[in-house]
Amino acid sequence: MTFEEYLVAKKINIQDFSNYEAARFQEWKQLFSQVHPESFTAQKKFLLNDVRRKYLLKNEE
Repeated sequence: MTFEEYLVAKKINIQDFSNYEAARFQEWKQLFSQVHPESFTAQKKFLLNDVRRKYLLKNEE
C-alpha cells in the first residue's frame, strides 16, 4: 500500500493536504515508508482525524 492509497482509504484529499501542508505531508510520507500502516495509524491517530476534517475527500459519485 502506498501513502497515497492510505490517504484515500482514510478519506483524506491528497491534493489539498499536499498543497496546504507540504511539510507535514512529506514528513508523514517518509514515516509511512518506514513503518507498517497499522503502526502509522496508531502513531498519528488523533492527527489523522484533524487532517481528515480539514481535507475531507468528497465522494465522486
